[in-house]
Amino acid sequence: MFEKKLALIHEQSSPLFRIMNIYDHSNPMRRKFSNNISAFHVGNGVILTVAHHLRADASRFESIDQAFFEANIRPHLNASQILLFDQYYPLDPATNKRYSNIIDQKVAQPIIETLKQIKFDTRWFNLINCNICNPFLIVQFVNRQFYNSLDLTASFNVNSIFAEPPINRNTFLLPLELVSTNYSADIALYRIINTPEEVINRLPKIEPDFSLFDDDQANTYCLQSSPNSEVGRLLNKAHIDGLTEHFGIFSDNIGGKYIGEGLRYLIKGYFRFGSSGAPYVYYNNETETFKVWAIQSEACPIQLSINNNMQGNYQYINAIATPLHLIQNELEGFLI
Repeated sequence: MFEKKLALIHEQSSPLFRIMNIYDHSNPMRRKFSNNISAFHVGNGVILTVAHHLRADASRFESIDQAFFEANIRPHLNASQILLFDQYYPLDPATNKRYSNIIDQKVAQPIIETLKQIKFDTRWFNLINCNICNPFLIVQFVNRQFYNSLDLTASFNVNSIFAEPPINRNTFLLPLELVSTNYSADIALYRIINTPEEVINRLPKIEPDFSLFDDDQANTYCLQSSPNSEVGRLLNKAHIDGLTEHFGIFSDNIGGKYIGEGLRYLIKGYFRFGSSGAPYVYYNNETETFKVWAIQSEACPIQLSINNNMQGNYQYINAIATPLHLIQNELEGFLI
């Protein structure tokens, strides 16, 4: 089992990735990344993560098509607000898009307030639906080859591969389609699109297990980003502390509060801040493989302090995880 543990955290065999929303993904000089979230591949190009990040408010956007601006934003602006957008989102006639020139976020506040006033929806799922930004799977390697394959690497557009020297990685972008959001269960389902089948088939995956487990389930782990790192991976023991018929009210600044509810696991064990979307896995002795059975959803407010230092020094020791059992029928339909 030890070798299979190592495989879960190695860049060539781990099913753990990240999803980010990208503005102007095909233009390296203008490209901007936002809304980083952990995710994992379960096969057939199907990627799972949490849904709550999609309802977070981006506050504003980095770029916007002029046609969309004229149809959906400009009619709601007064003369001074139009001048404000002309100043901070000047039009580039070559691309017929408006690009933000805001560097200091304090300067962005009048734009944010204007978008709120005209009730323009800047939640991430709406920015995706309006094609203002697009979700991508982030796949990274030390060398500049996609899973050490020259042939697979050659199938990528040159603008979908770029080096990141500060982290000693080469990044590959795989376009995604958001196909399902279950806010009650806090699970979002994406699918890789516009990508050769051989590339999708090479992507490491982990098989779902839709069983429900009791607190005596052995060999359970959380597969997540390593501490203080978006590149490294960590596989750590996770213990099922209990079951809960969950009910939580979550904030949505634009759409109003919404409810997350249904069966959840109470998990005990280390998980880093920002681990939402990480898979909980267990080792199946019959198949001698790891399988995923739940997804990290939210922190649970059971905490401890370190060295009795209360100032900014809280560590969560419990988490809430959603069993994949809740989306079995839907997910199985994509994996057939």
